[in-house]
Amino acid sequence: MTEGLDTTAQPLVEHLAELRKRILWSAVIMLVGTGLCYFFVENIYGFLVKPLADAMGPNDSQRLIYTNLTEAFFTYMKVAVFAGCFLTFPFLATQLWLFISPGLYQKEKAAVLPFLIAAPVMFFCGGALVYYIVVPGAWKFFLSFQSSGAETVLPIMLEAKVGDYLDLIMVLIFSFGLAFQMPIVLALLAKAGVISADWLAAKRRYAIVLIFIVAAIITPPDIISQIALAIPLVALYEISILLIRRTNKK
Repeated sequence: MTEGLDTTAQPLVEHLAELRKRILWSAVIMLVGTGLCYFFVENIYGFLVKPLADAMGPNDSQRLIYTNLTEAFFTYMKVAVFAGCFLTFPFLATQLWLFISPGLYQKEKAAVLPFLIAAPVMFFCGGALVYYIVVPGAWKFFLSFQSSGAETVLPIMLEAKVGDYLDLIMVLIFSFGLAFQMPIVLALLAKAGVISADWLAAKRRYAIVLIFIVAAIITPPDIISQIALAIPLVALYEISILLIRRTNKK
């Protein structure tokens, strides 16, 4: 009885030890990435603020403020952590692969590995979409509500807090990056036999409604940003159906 327990418990202990090892490596990689990014935090800060600076006109405030003595310091720390996570995302995916790959057959490894490679690529694509397309249009829309004293008796001018602004743009970048993981999740579910291309096609109308709801939740409250996220996600949904059908034929 004891021997049976030992032989069944040993693999579990080994898996837990391996999991701890990968978690520690992930934490170390993130800390190293955060520390490295802190040396360039002003450049990263400038990169994140540039869309707002470009959207501002000559009569705008042309500044960000902070109202708490420690706000600027902790904002820089958040920027460093954000950039560190973004930079080390491929390495974190590698650690995930190193943990799950020993339990897979060679054929299963060949099936899963492309998805792990595609995940960082799609994450960066989502971040690039929000930074270069969504944010510039959204910021111009919100800045259009400023007014001079001649129009509203007292002028309405933006005095944005640095912490609030950077929290917003960092959440947007991460949200878009995660949203772009949708085709990878769908493809993995199809590989596992949970869903099929025909099922996705049949549920297309519901999926489109759900995509627009998600886009409305994670984007700023303007129609331009919502459409800018929803249209690529709908396109990715259709591409997922085509890829799943092609894979099933093979």
